[in-house]
Amino acid sequence: MIIFGQLRLRDLLDIAIVSVMIAVVLIWFRQRASRFVLAGLGLIATIYALALFLQLYLTTAVLQGFFAIFLFLLVVIFQEDIRRLFERLALWGMFRKSLRTDDLSNRKATDVLVQTVENLARKRVGALIVLTGDDVLERHLSGGVVLNGQLSQALLESIFDPSSPGHDGAVVLQGNMVTRFGCRLPLSTQTGEYDQLGLRHTAALGLSERTDAMCIVVSEERGTITLAMGEKLQKIASASILGSVLDSFYAARLPHEKKRSLFRWLRENQREKIIAFSLACLLWVFFGYQRESIRRDFTVPIDYKNVSAEWLIEEPRATAVKVTLLGPPQAFRLFNPQQLKLSLDLSRLRRGTNEFPFTADMLNTPSGLTVVGIKPEKIRLNASQLVLKKARVELVTEGKPAARYMIERVQIDPPFVRVLVSPSLRDDQLRIPTEPVDLQSLAASSKMTRKLLSPAGMIFPEGKAPNVTVTIKIRRIKPP
Repeated sequence: MIIFGQLRLRDLLDIAIVSVMIAVVLIWFRQRASRFVLAGLGLIATIYALALFLQLYLTTAVLQGFFAIFLFLLVVIFQEDIRRLFERLALWGMFRKSLRTDDLSNRKATDVLVQTVENLARKRVGALIVLTGDDVLERHLSGGVVLNGQLSQALLESIFDPSSPGHDGAVVLQGNMVTRFGCRLPLSTQTGEYDQLGLRHTAALGLSERTDAMCIVVSEERGTITLAMGEKLQKIASASILGSVLDSFYAARLPHEKKRSLFRWLRENQREKIIAFSLACLLWVFFGYQRESIRRDFTVPIDYKNVSAEWLIEEPRATAVKVTLLGPPQAFRLFNPQQLKLSLDLSRLRRGTNEFPFTADMLNTPSGLTVVGIKPEKIRLNASQLVLKKARVELVTEGKPAARYMIERVQIDPPFVRVLVSPSLRDDQLRIPTEPVDLQSLAASSKMTRKLLSPAGMIFPEGKAPNVTVTIKIRRIKPP
């Protein structure tokens, strides 16, 4: 096809990144209860993309009005799933490695759990045991007592003894350690497909809907064993089956990881990856493919660079130009016009009239856009080279001394300063005024610091106006 024949390397990278993002979302929500809502929102997004591509203006306008509502719905509906996703990303390396145990410890934990659960079921003692997976459980648990004790049959049976205060709560296992007991779990609201669930079964199902933990439930009334995992309840017929399930659960958390070939990685979740790649290609066709180019005009400020302090540029001088850019619509959406500027290098400034043509390389043009016009095409600047001369400092005063006072002497240090001025200025014209001094407020001789004011056509070599010290001696007039 002509469209895919125009693919560039950055377009392929664009499609690959979006494909991975979509694949992660699809795989993550594949077994979530809210996956049907995600499918509905995906259908609405597809309709919007088609309307945009076919230029259905009314449909596009209506759907754009609901985008803010869709964003709010995503946060509300998927808040639990989004929180789990970020928790896994944040704790992927640290949390997984810290909780995994070796094969020998897992085997011992399995034996203890099988024997304990079988014994509790035979005695019809109710129990709820939580085996931690990769997800964080803290925000789903309430109450309970921190224990951090070594897993053993005696410990579990003492906790679930009917006379124990923690009998009705849940025990949380982390590897082969009992971390907490007497905990309360969130209750499930999806109990319609199960008949007459007790409180322990409802709590175990509720936790399995929110995390990847495995919950073992021993029924106090029927003496049965039930596993809650992956939003499902499964009855266990024998201790051997329970041991096999526990072995599989612990095996998935062993620290060693088998080397996975690229071919095996490609074979996993093929349907989701094909759908993600197809959606990424469609999105690129709708939004990324450069179907047409448009022109837009921008007013761009001129940045005068490398202007030496010894040069004076006569005013007025241009402060902005009109620039015409050409490119696809999506390229214009990805950049900020406020960041555009034209840099004019004045390091080769000469005395008199200078003419500088404007070229495209003077603009910080973003990727994907081309400069097709600059108006005006050039600029003329009249420059004169300044010379270094001495200028006399003049004290500027306000008001008059108070009654019966007179100024006896004024001293300025330094009396002269160096300035850069036009060669046409005569020496008697070189006067630098100070900040004004209020004479009426002086009742005694004073010494003060005043900043010099820079007159037009004069520049200080240091770039800023220096300060001078002013000493005013005041004498009191004796009455006649």
